[in-house]
Formats: sequence, C-alpha cells, structure tokens
Amino acid sequence: MEVPPEMLDALAGWFAQSLSPDAAARRAAEQSISSAAASPGFALALLGLSASPRHDLQARLAASVHFKNLLRRRWPKPDADADDAADHLPASDCAIIKTHLLQLLLTAPPLIQAQLSEALAAAAASDFPARWESLLPSIVSSLGTAVNAGDVAATNSLLAAAASLYSRFRNAFDNNALRLDLKYCLEIFAAPLLEVFLFASRRLQAAATTANPLELRPVFECLRLCCEIFYSLNSIDLPEFFEDNMRQWMTEFRTFLTTSYPPPVEADGAPDALRAAVCDDLQLYMEKYEEEFRGYLKEFVEAVWGLLMAQTASPSRAQLAVTAIRFLTTVAESVHHALFGSPEAMKQICDSVVVPNLRVRDEDEELFEGNWVEYVRRDSEGSDADTLRRAACRLLRGLAANYREQVAALVSAQVQQMLAAYAADRANNWKEKDAAIYLVIALMQKPGATGGGTPVVDMESFFTSVIVPELQAPDWQSEPMLKATVLRFLKEFRDQIPKATALALLPGVVRFLTHESNVVHSYAATFIENLLIIKDAVPVPGVTTVTRSPRYVAADINPFAPQIIQNLSTALSYPDSYENPYLMKCLMRVLGIANIGGQIVHEITARLVGILMEVCNNPKNPDFNHYLFEALSAVIGRTGEQDPALLPAFEASLFPVLQRILVEDISEFWPYAFQIFAQLVNLSRPPLSQNYMQLFGVLLSNTTWDRPPCVPALVRLLRAFLRKIPNELNQEGRLPNILAISRSLLSRSSTEDSAFYMLNTLVENVGLDIMNPYISEIWSALFTRLQTRQAVKFVNSLVVFMSLVLVKYGSGVLVSSIDTIQPNLFTQILNRFWIPNVKLIRGALEVKLTAVSSTKLLCESAVLLDAAAAQWWGKLLDSIVTLLSRTNQDGAPQEQNDGSDVVDIQKTSGYSVSFVRLQYAGKSEDDLLKEVNDPKQFLVTSLATLSAQSPGRFGPIIEQHVDPANKSVLLQLCAAYNATIV
Repeated sequence: MEVPPEMLDALAGWFAQSLSPDAAARRAAEQSISSAAASPGFALALLGLSASPRHDLQARLAASVHFKNLLRRRWPKPDADADDAADHLPASDCAIIKTHLLQLLLTAPPLIQAQLSEALAAAAASDFPARWESLLPSIVSSLGTAVNAGDVAATNSLLAAAASLYSRFRNAFDNNALRLDLKYCLEIFAAPLLEVFLFASRRLQAAATTANPLELRPVFECLRLCCEIFYSLNSIDLPEFFEDNMRQWMTEFRTFLTTSYPPPVEADGAPDALRAAVCDDLQLYMEKYEEEFRGYLKEFVEAVWGLLMAQTASPSRAQLAVTAIRFLTTVAESVHHALFGSPEAMKQICDSVVVPNLRVRDEDEELFEGNWVEYVRRDSEGSDADTLRRAACRLLRGLAANYREQVAALVSAQVQQMLAAYAADRANNWKEKDAAIYLVIALMQKPGATGGGTPVVDMESFFTSVIVPELQAPDWQSEPMLKATVLRFLKEFRDQIPKATALALLPGVVRFLTHESNVVHSYAATFIENLLIIKDAVPVPGVTTVTRSPRYVAADINPFAPQIIQNLSTALSYPDSYENPYLMKCLMRVLGIANIGGQIVHEITARLVGILMEVCNNPKNPDFNHYLFEALSAVIGRTGEQDPALLPAFEASLFPVLQRILVEDISEFWPYAFQIFAQLVNLSRPPLSQNYMQLFGVLLSNTTWDRPPCVPALVRLLRAFLRKIPNELNQEGRLPNILAISRSLLSRSSTEDSAFYMLNTLVENVGLDIMNPYISEIWSALFTRLQTRQAVKFVNSLVVFMSLVLVKYGSGVLVSSIDTIQPNLFTQILNRFWIPNVKLIRGALEVKLTAVSSTKLLCESAVLLDAAAAQWWGKLLDSIVTLLSRTNQDGAPQEQNDGSDVVDIQKTSGYSVSFVRLQYAGKSEDDLLKEVNDPKQFLVTSLATLSAQSPGRFGPIIEQHVDPANKSVLLQLCAAYNATIV
C-alpha cells in the first residue's frame, strides 16, 4: 500500500494542528482534513499515516481515530439504499484496506492498535464473513505462528483484533443469519482459542512465582482476552465445543480465582483484571446455562466469596469486587439462593460485603474532589462501569427477593446502628449516616419499581428526622459528600414527596445550587430539574383513558424562579462548572416553565449569550451546548410570545453570536443557529427586517443545503419564512430555487423526510395561483422517485402530501394535475399506493388529514363516483375504516410541548455534527382541518349525505368490497353519530 510521502506529511501536519489550543488554527486544519476527505484514497492515506513510524505519535493516533470513524460512517453496507451508496468508500480502497489492515494493526503501538482493532470490527460488521473470507483464517494462522514462537505480544494483538470482531455477538439481535456467522467463527476459531488459552495458562503456572509484574502482565492480558472472547462466543447459545470442553475451561477459571501471586504482581492489577473477566464469564453461564453449569456452582461461589474476603493492595480490586458481587447477585436471585439462605451466611454478607462496600472509601473522596464529572457519572447515572456501592445494593436487593423479612431485619438494625454512631460523633462519623441513607435508597420501594420494596424504615419518619435536617442545617457547606447523598435521596424518591412538602423544601435545595462542591450543586440542579418534569395520571372524563399532566406548573415555580436562575448563573461561574450540563439543563427547565419578565429576562439572555460566545471558541461539551441552546430557545419562546416588545432586544443580543456561528463556520452549532433563527422569524411580524431578508437569501443558496445535519433546521427556517412572507416567492425566481432544493433532498432516503416537509410547507402556505405553474413539476419529481423508492415510509409521506393538496386546493386540482403527467395516472396511484397505504398512516394530525381527504375523495371526486370505479370506492372506504378504527389515534387530549422530552445526548461519544431538535424552539404542527372535530363523524355524515342523493347505490358496494369486521365498525359509527347510509 503506497501513499505519497507528501500526502502523509500534509495529513500529519493537519492532524497536529487539529489538536492546537488556537481555535483559528484548529478550524483551518479541520477544514483541510474535511476537504481532503472527498479525494480518492483518503482512507488509505489515513491508514498509512496511522502505521507510519516516522511521524508524530499524536498525529498518528488522531489519524487512526479519524480512520475508525470514517470506516464506521462510509464502509459499504450490504443493505444500503442505492442513493446512500454514493457516499461509500470506493470498492478498490476497501479491498486494499482489507488486504493490509490486519498486518498493520499487529505492528502498531498499543494506543493506535486499539483504534485499528475497532476499525477492523467496523469493516467486518458489513463484510465478515461472506465478503472477507480471508480474515479469520489469517488471524488463526498468525496466532499459530505467534504461539509456536512464544510471542505473547503478537498473540495479544491478534486476540484483541478477534475480540473486536466477535463483540457483535454480545448484543446483536438473534436470528438465523447471525447464528450462521457464529457457527462459521466457532468452526474455525473455537479450538485455536482453547489452545491459546491453555498455552498461556501453562506459561503463567510456570512463572507463577516470578515477582516481576512486567514479565507476567502480557500473559495475564492474553488470558483476559481469551476470557473476553469466551464471553462473546457463548453469548447467544452454548456452543457444543464449549460444552464438551467445559471442564478444561472451568478448571483453569477456578485456578485463576484461587491462586495468589507474589505481592508485586498482585499490586500490578493484572491478576484481578483476569479474575474480573472470569467472573463475567461465570455470570453469563449462571444466567443462561444454569443447568449445564450447576455442577460447578458451589465451588465457584466459594472461590468468589474467598476473593471478596481477601485483603489486597491491587488497584483493580474494586472492579473485581464489582464483578464478583454481580455473580453472587445472580446466584442469589436464582433457584440456588439457598446457598445464602442461612442466618449466618446472610449476616456475613451484610456485615462483610454489603456494608463495607456501601461506606465511602478514600478513593471515592478523591474522585469526589478531583474528578466530579466521573463521580456523578458513576454514582447517579448508572454508567457502564458499575460501582461497588451499586453492586452491593443490587446484591442486597437480590437477597431480599427471596428473604425479604430477614434482610429487612438485618438492614433495619444496621441503619439504626449507623445513625446512632453518627449521632454520637457527627463530625467524624458522617460516613455512617451516608451509608445508612444508601441502604435505604437500595431497598425502599420507588415509583414504577416492580416486586415491592423492602420496608427497612418508616419512610416518613426517616425523611423527617434524617433527610430534612441536612437540607435546613445552618452549616450547609460542610460534609459535602453527605449533602450530595441527601440530594440523591430526594431525587430517587421525588415522586413520593407530596407537592406541598417539596415546595416547602425547595428554598433549602436552591441554596445548594451555590455550594462550592461541583457534585453538590450538580445534584441540587438535577433534583430541581427532575422535580419539574414529574407528571401525574389524570382521568379523562367520559372515557377510560388517562392523560398525564405536569405536577408542577408555572404558578408553583414562579416564586422561586428568580432565585433559582440567579444561583444557577452564579454556579456556572465556579471552577470546573463553566460548562456543567446539569446546571444548564436545570436552567433550561426553569426557563421553559416559569413566567419571568422585566430585568431578569434581559440579564439571563445576556448571560446565556455570553456563555455561548465563550463556548464558540472551543465547542467541546455537546450535552452542555445542547441545553444552552434549549435555554435560549425557552427564554425566547415563553417570554417572546407573552411580550412581543422583547423581540428587538432578543435580536440585538442574538444576531451577533448567531452571525458569528455562520461566518466562522462553527459547524457544530449551525443546526442550532438555524432553529433559533426560525424561532425569531416565527415571533416577527411582516414586513421582516433587512437582516431577515438577507438570511432568506442565504437560505435559498444551494450551498447552504450541502450539509445534511443542517437540513431539518433549514426546512424549519424556510417554513417560518413561508408563514410570514409567502408572496415573496414570486420574486427573483425563489420558488423554482426552492423546488430544485426539494428535488435534491428527495433524491436521498436520508433527507426525503425534509423534502416532504418542505413541500408540505409550500402547499400549506402558498396559494394555488402561485403554485399552479409548478405543480406538475412537483408530481414528476415525486413519481420519478416512486419508481425506485416504494418503501412504506416514502409512500406514506406521499399519501400525506397528496391529502394536503386535496384539502388545500380541492380534489379536482389533485386529480387533474396528476393526470396531466400521464392520462389516468391518478387512478393508478390511487389503486397501487393510496388505498393500500392510507391504513398505515401514523400520527394524530396525519391520520385526521388523510382520513378527511380520503372521505372527500369518496364523496366529491368524479373519478371515484363513476360507476366503473365501484371497486376502488369500496376498497378506499375499507381502508379509511381500518385507519379510524385503530385505537388511540384520536380523541385523547394532546399534551403540550413542555420540553420534558428534551433529548439527552450524554451517551454520545465524541462530537459529531448532527441535527438535534430544540424542543423549546419547536412550534406544534398546525391543524389544517380545525373545522373537523372528529374524522369518524365526518366520514359517516359525509357518507349519509352522499347516499341520500343516490339511495340504494352504495349499500351493495359496501357489502361486496368492505371487510366484514369493518362493516361492523361502520355500522357502530353510524349508530354512534346517528347517521344512516341508505
């Protein structure tokens, strides 16, 4: 694989600059990389730079990450649409990559090797094994060579690649194709894996007394990788090979769990990493293959128990303890729970495993103070990396599932003992109270939980005597970890706190927003935000359904809002909380619910704009930035609608920063900027200012639409303009330009939704006099696309669009404009697409629109009222009844958008430019048929009126062409609405 040296040098320079702290240099480098990505051979150049030893390691690492992401995004997918294939890597590049990737991976430094392993997995997800038959034999052959040579490092590189390859079996949906792939892998790899595993185990046993951890670390890693692959290959079903050789695996597993190594080796952490992998494998077998595994269960419970009792200086003992406790929890929840059923065993578990692991450790305090983000992620967000505390709580709940009373008695006594210890020495024993609260959180019933909680304490008494005093204590800055646990308790049981009690406690919680601890003010913000999105079930009078209504409304939060906003603004200036997503999310929520006005609107707008100006220098926290834009849109939306006089102030504050985003090409923020612009346009009154008209010109530029993540936001902005100035389309060829953009969007399945949204917006807002010259052009584009794209999603969108044309312009215009493309084309479209698909429409407004338009076709269109069209008439009626008889499509009250469904993007990895809708910036869709309250009633009354004009004509058609079940539904509807079809 030859890549020109000058290309590698240029790439290395760009990647080095992309890591620069200077924003201008960084963006220039990113732009250069983006431009180069369109050139042939770019992926090969990335791979070449990743493997080039003469270039800087950081640049090589950045290239390997870019290469991995490129393969994930552009490697050809076997089931991709033809229009999406244009962005795929060339087949020639893919072939070269598959030829060289494995060998380059083996010689790369560890950090780069990890990225290339993931890149290999990304390519293999599409091509392996059917289109990459050489991959697995190459890995197996190289493994044999490495083992025979005793080269553990090379063996580990190959195992790491295999582990990436097989990881897909862990979470993939089980189907025949997946099982065939697994069978292929097992036939080739299962036996070599066991050979490598036994080879490494023998090597470890031979050097077990070696005190040099550097010698043994690669061997432990080899065995850990074998255990990781073992888990992947056993994830779907128990393979025959592994069942036949279970004793060999289990014998070695038990040896790893029960063997102690020299202190320097144990302190290195590698033995515990291997033991943790073994515990994961044991848990898998316990969960899925209990019958085959039961013969080994008792000895492994004893071995794992022994590990938990042993003392060691290993830095990885905490993670081992988590996996060990997880295994014991699985056993405790199984039919083998009697292993822990004796009073002695249960007490020992509580005293020796649960309580010690619930107490705050030195490492927890260090993390709390030194890396608050990671502490919060582990403590309250249920991160992938389980904590000892969470594992201990889960074990306790597992025991309580079968021994509820015994566990309750043990824990209740433990809680009282801990609280007594705290009362005796509050300054030194605060950790006892902290652990007591955690015990209560672990076992008490929470709303929505199943199986019932374990009554450890009287909740009301505990809340009053233990929790409330901490919220009201004068020394509220002291013992921050205890304060954080109290706030977490409030968050966990927020639904159970009566509204009046919660509002009474709110001033105490608001005070914690300015606590000097990042964790404490983050937890206070999280509790307030979570409190404000609670919804209670409210019965709907006259029907059996219920709706969900917010418990806390503007009137409840208004008295506290100014102080909350001020405290959050203050906390956002604290060290390490400049971009705290929990604070900003809370601020967003308060601004979206409370009614604020006067000077506070100007102050918080200026504060948010100032923060946005700052993060524009280096957008690195996607969660925070999303909530920042949500907060801005909440201020604009709520206060701007209540007081239109604020709009000039918003424009003066926001235009400079929004223009900066566009001018400086801060691409991460483009989708947000266009949504904010759309919100401002929606609030404006015609005639629009020159600034908006300039923006309209930018919007109509084809180059603006070249960025797929921006397209949904651009369509929303265009919709806002069309609502305000529809007649401007007659000028300067704007409408043809918009139609050209819609054709471009329509050509790709990834943007066809936006194309339909754009076309729907045109029909909704532009009169027939302006649209008429172009309507045939629109049909031609849609039906040309329909020839190659007949997916349900596309056809449903087409039916909705045709329904919209009918409702806005009339059935005659719909039929005649389609038939100008080709005679009788409408009847073909009706028979092949409209009638079969109208019953599949989803969405309350869409169902109403298509049902009413279809009813109008039945009762008003000459095409369907022709005697020769009786069969189509009957089939369309059958589809309408099917559509309307689906439950929950209408009648239930629509909840207002309160922003409670604001997207959480905290689990994204990296910062990719994508469209995320701003909930507070979104306007609810317009109902174009407000005069029709009930489409069911509209159907039967329209049919009754039609049949009265031709008595006896439509009854036989209904009898012949409507499904019997739908005929019954139709009769019920006629009776319900007192209508008769004669």
